[in-house]
Amino acid sequence: MPAPEARAYVVKTAVSDPTAAGFVFPAQKTMYGGKHIAAGDVVYVFASETHGGAGLIARGVVTTASSVPRCPGLARQTPRVSVQVQCTGVARRPLGRTELKPFSDCEDRQPQTELNFKCYRQATDKIVGIEPATATFLEGFF
Repeated sequence: MPAPEARAYVVKTAVSDPTAAGFVFPAQKTMYGGKHIAAGDVVYVFASETHGGAGLIARGVVTTASSVPRCPGLARQTPRVSVQVQCTGVARRPLGRTELKPFSDCEDRQPQTELNFKCYRQATDKIVGIEPATATFLEGFF
């Protein structure tokens, strides 16, 4: 049986050191399939502008991923995961809220529109799954 193909995700959160060789993201909220993140998956790291970040800063590979147990007694809870990422590239061009804001037509199926919708429609920090075409688009920034 062949090994499962690596998937691609975006992590948008506060990043204290954008030049680090690796990142640890504890108990991150997940949306749009983000809860399926696993070791070996590709991650594009966006330093959240609401925390003073600059948008896309790095590409990496997940080295560990684990689900965070749900809190007992709470009816509705967003799945959370903790991940560690080894940096494999640093963004050479800017890509953030300013560059993605014009892409709001959800029917156009452009990678920029997917990123704008999944990352910036809500200001919360999160891990989201992305389409292969969007991962290919993001590769152009490295």
